[in-house]
Amino acid sequence: MKPSAGPCPAGGVLAVNMTIPNTLLRGTAGGEALLSVRYNSFSLDPPVIKWQLKREKSITVVQSIGTDIIGTPRPEYRDRILVFENGTLLLHNLRLSDEGIYDVEISITDDTFPGEGSITLTVDESISKPFIHMDTSSILELSENIVLNCSHDNGTRTTYRWFKGGKPLSNVTRFTLSPDQKYLTISRVVMADDDLYSCSVENPVGNMSSLPLRLTVYRRSSLYIILSTGGIFLLITLVTICACWTPSKKPPFTRRFQPRKPVPPTPHPHFNLVSGVILIAAPSKAFM
Repeated sequence: MKPSAGPCPAGGVLAVNMTIPNTLLRGTAGGEALLSVRYNSFSLDPPVIKWQLKREKSITVVQSIGTDIIGTPRPEYRDRILVFENGTLLLHNLRLSDEGIYDVEISITDDTFPGEGSITLTVDESISKPFIHMDTSSILELSENIVLNCSHDNGTRTTYRWFKGGKPLSNVTRFTLSPDQKYLTISRVVMADDDLYSCSVENPVGNMSSLPLRLTVYRRSSLYIILSTGGIFLLITLVTICACWTPSKKPPFTRRFQPRKPVPPTPHPHFNLVSGVILIAAPSKAFM
């Protein structure tokens, strides 16, 4: 709690006594933030409340007499602010640009000194569910490095933690984390690295964990057995196919000639000489 200046006993000067319960607030984009203050005064007059956001040049968020807002709020705050009687400010539909230090001043006519205070507001995006990405989920032992990436779509000001087999990642020299700890590199993978890996992502407004992903590590000898067995199986398959395959035999193309029918000889007339008269005999029917 942070009280401001109160009544001055020596001179009997009156001042607004302000109290701020929480000087640091964590807000979520799209949510709301309650910048809470309280004040005490001997005057019954309504307070003049002024909230400003610190920038290179301070921006007036709202100014009010009691709960009655003076003038028209800036466009970026219109329909997003509410002032309470005790000076508390409520911000709706938070934006990342709302982050900063908010100065509040409460003054009353009869009091010589106003009450003043500050509240720091941070605004972050909620974290979407992360997932682990890697180029391959299986690798040969003692091979080159493999990189695991803890990815997520949304979230600001994030920090990362890695787990192996459900336990926090131990400090192994072959395990290297990037400066932001988002990437995990495993050098010269060994059989002991065959396990379930997961990551968690945290920020000031929440945390999420990924589903575990298995990294499978094969022994080199196992790979040789797989390759040799596969080669033998392929060879047997090819031999079987060749043995069962019989080429089709088609007779060569030849032209077929129909035998010619014999042509009967042309009959000739017979000549007989009888008593000096030539007789012509008609051809026999056998030749017809």
